[in-house]
Amino acid sequence: MSRRTRLTTVEDVHENGSWLFTVRDRYGEREEVILVPCEESVEAWVNQCMHQPQRLDRGFGAAVRDGQVVCPRHGSAFDTCSGYCDNGEADGTTLVDVDVAVEDGAVYLDDAAYDFDHEGGIDDRDGGDDGPNSSSHISF
Repeated sequence: MSRRTRLTTVEDVHENGSWLFTVRDRYGEREEVILVPCEESVEAWVNQCMHQPQRLDRGFGAAVRDGQVVCPRHGSAFDTCSGYCDNGEADGTTLVDVDVAVEDGAVYLDDAAYDFDHEGGIDDRDGGDDGPNSSSHISF
């Protein structure tokens, strides 16, 4: 299904902390994926906490601290390299992985289950962002 697609660079992910993109599965359903730094490379995870349906990156970057992606709802922290959580409400779960490949500093989607749709979240093309229609950056 998937044709190999260049996404971004390892350097960009490390500089920005994360990189959000949308894929389509074999049924045409869209799914958000985040790239996060892992040591000198990157890993890709489905953009959803395992405890409850909560986006880890809500469209303005995932909270990545000390090698962990932090869920904005309850604070569970997932290891950026393994996706495993050993704390909080999501303790004992692992994020769903998406295969990527790195060559010469470029990151490619390399997962036969998905086709690249676009950079950014699902709603970035639909005009919604799961938040108020305002220029405010305050979220509740």
